[in-house]
Amino acid sequence: MEGVVGITGTPGTGKKSVAPLVAVKLGLRCYGLNDLAKTFRLLKSPDGSVDIDELRRRLRRLEGRAVVYGHLLPYAIERDAVFRVAVLRCEPSVLKRRLGKRGYSKDKVVENVEAELIGLESYDAFDVFGADRTYEVDTTRSTPAESARKILSALSGRRLLGRTVDWEHAYDTGAKLRSLLRVDP
Repeated sequence: MEGVVGITGTPGTGKKSVAPLVAVKLGLRCYGLNDLAKTFRLLKSPDGSVDIDELRRRLRRLEGRAVVYGHLLPYAIERDAVFRVAVLRCEPSVLKRRLGKRGYSKDKVVENVEAELIGLESYDAFDVFGADRTYEVDTTRSTPAESARKILSALSGRRLLGRTVDWEHAYDTGAKLRSLLRVDP
């Protein structure tokens, strides 16, 4: 295995919990993109967005193999630097509860639930890294340790790569969508 093991997904899908477990099992260093952006002072004020171009330049300097995680992965790491990418997915109504418990604003909850519903992070990862390097892991009912085992299984070739998660069929009416995307006070 040469290159970065990437873990990405919509906020709230479990990246920060799962990535260190994968890194320990593989004996690799683990880097969170948000933490690196803060360390490198790449956060733009006042909106908190990240200078992606500079983050990408800094990440090129990471030597050796590592586990790198964050929702910015498809924008911050080049395809050739990556061995495999796991996209963590979570059923949108469960994700909505997780983000609410974290204290996300109503707008941020809706934005992230919509992104998960349509598979935005997954689409971007497959687009950038390719279907031969990318796969999805459903974390809805899995513990972080179970999700890490699924990733390790895919890294060892015991699990097929590709898209396996589709939430859209569960929200196929206007009423279901309005219920999902409504954030009660």
